Amino acid sequence: MPLLRFLIRLLPWILVITVGIFIWRSFKDFFGTDEKTEPAVTVNYNTILTSVEELGKMELVRFNFKDVVEYEKNVSRFVPNSKVVLIVAGEAVGCVDFTKIEAGDIVFEGDSVIQIALPEPELCYYKVDHSQSKVFSKENTYFQDADLIEESYKYAENNVKRAALNSGILEQTTENAEKILKPMLEEITGKRVVLVPQRRIQNPQMPAKR
Repeated sequence: MPLLRFLIRLLPWILVITVGIFIWRSFKDFFGTDEKTEPAVTVNYNTILTSVEELGKMELVRFNFKDVVEYEKNVSRFVPNSKVVLIVAGEAVGCVDFTKIEAGDIVFEGDSVIQIALPEPELCYYKVDHSQSKVFSKENTYFQDADLIEESYKYAENNVKRAALNSGILEQTTENAEKILKPMLEEITGKRVVLVPQRRIQNPQMPAKR
């Protein structure tokens, strides 16, 4: 009986403590410190870099060539030279390799402009289109037709490379980067994009030890 009377007397205090804890948990934000939460800042830099790298090597210009190639080979001073004449169709493609872009090549200028340093334009590939090419004539092949024709096509392929470079394919690639890539990158970033050439500092080569 004494224990029961003690519990009955203690019950109001238990109720008061329980209600107090409930009220404190419900309104503790009003009694806490006035710490201000920093506003969340979203930076889309990583998104930009990832999107640019995913483009990989992007072809920006293609030059098509058609030419008559005369390949002459000196076999011996005792016999006439071998000669193969080809009608050659070929192509060369200029591109920019986005995988060469590093973090330091992307610079934010304020909230509305991004400067991106592009790698130098490259000659991605050059080749002879054998389906559009043919052997026009052969002279003094001395039963070495297959070897001479293969050598002739290799010479023609290198000629496609020289012709593309001499025709300004790299300059055209740079010009097309401004026309094609700039709008694309502005669509990705939602900002105005300024394209500049990459500048890499080359370490000087040490002289060989004597």
